[in-house]
Amino acid sequence: MTGMIELEDLSKHFGPIAAVDGVSLSVGCGEVLGFLGPNGAGKSTTMKMVAGFIEPTGGVARVCGFDVTDNPIEVKKRIGYLPEGAPTYGDMTPASFLDFVAAVRGFDGAERGRRIDEVVDKVRLADVIRQPIDTLSKGYKRRVGLAQAMLHDPDVLILDEPTDGLDPNQKHHVRGLIREMAAEKAIVVSTHILEEVEAVCSRAVIIAHGKLLADGTPEALLARAAGHNAVALTLPQGQAEATRADLASVPGVHTVDEIASVDGLVTLRVVPAEGRPIIDAVSALLVERKVELRELHVEKGALDDVFREITMPGAGPNAEPDGVKADAHA
Repeated sequence: MTGMIELEDLSKHFGPIAAVDGVSLSVGCGEVLGFLGPNGAGKSTTMKMVAGFIEPTGGVARVCGFDVTDNPIEVKKRIGYLPEGAPTYGDMTPASFLDFVAAVRGFDGAERGRRIDEVVDKVRLADVIRQPIDTLSKGYKRRVGLAQAMLHDPDVLILDEPTDGLDPNQKHHVRGLIREMAAEKAIVVSTHILEEVEAVCSRAVIIAHGKLLADGTPEALLARAAGHNAVALTLPQGQAEATRADLASVPGVHTVDEIASVDGLVTLRVVPAEGRPIIDAVSALLVERKVELRELHVEKGALDDVFREITMPGAGPNAEPDGVKADAHA
């Protein structure tokens, strides 16, 4: 296994509780990894071990080839870490706090000023740069935390809820910033906003009860949704029964269900086997049978449905695990 972040059978026990239980994964340069899981799944504990804040009970964690236990200083040089809550010194201003962080990171003189100016511009802090951090909004505090994580231009960024507290415009900006930085870094984004994974991540893993349960691109995970690539169509009542029977015989179709019947119109939902695209085959049949279509669209499926099925098997589409939310503004 090679990568800028490498975890091999990583575990952490707090007494009898296995917070992280044998997690193995690798994150390479150019990847933005979405780290997903319900509250208490082990996400923050895993990230704290990678960042060197918590010592593993077992297994190995490496950053840029350095073992986090054997070479903690070398690891910290290469990591930018935004923890949950972004703790800072409230009586400092963003300017003084970032100056302090730059000094700790070993920058001085013109280079220190250049680094601070660059990161202030990137995260848009200029308007509050001289204002005490305690007086800032939650969104601005989050951006101060992001600025300190980025200040030394690290090879690896570990971001725990990077858009927490941001308004829709700020979220859009920060997501664009993550995508911009991704080409030359390995970035891990822990989030409860599942739409954020689709917006910025090239890959996603799902963890629950300390164990890694899924690993793939957002598209691959979406393909596991029960309704992914389903075709919904509305047609006249008189054509519904025959069309439903014909659609059931189309290769790749799993089921055809009637989901609505209103004012002489029927809506059918054609569900594919294993989420495979069936729109071309369905469209060809409808044209051949001269079906009088009133509406037709392809359903994408939802990542939150996949999340529920993986972390709460058998929960069904309407169950809602603690700590997971959809973002209407994403």
